[in-house]
Amino acid sequence: MAARRSVDSAYRVGVGIVGGLVVAAGLVTIPLPGPGWLTVIAGLFVLATEFMWAERLLEFTKRRVSAWTEWLGRQPVWVRLAVGLLTAAFVYGALVVVLHLMGVPHWVPGWVPLWR
Repeated sequence: MAARRSVDSAYRVGVGIVGGLVVAAGLVTIPLPGPGWLTVIAGLFVLATEFMWAERLLEFTKRRVSAWTEWLGRQPVWVRLAVGLLTAAFVYGALVVVLHLMGVPHWVPGWVPLWR
């Protein structure tokens, strides 16, 4: 493809659009339950196939995640439990805010939000 510049440019634009959309979807879903960060990293993988800046950002992200995982693994059990509980509380709070702002679907049981 590199020999045909117009095809190469169109391909790079396509990769940029697809990767950007995947990253954007991941960023929007980070506070919600589900694979928000995983989606962001997947989008960076797509972008890194064609863009050096995305490859550098992906490597930085891998190093930070690895360092965080190693640090958390060295901590006592109570610290790991506290991090897990704080993470769960944040996700729950984000979900409540989203349900409050967007409305609760009719199929959700009545006990879920207190403001129904």
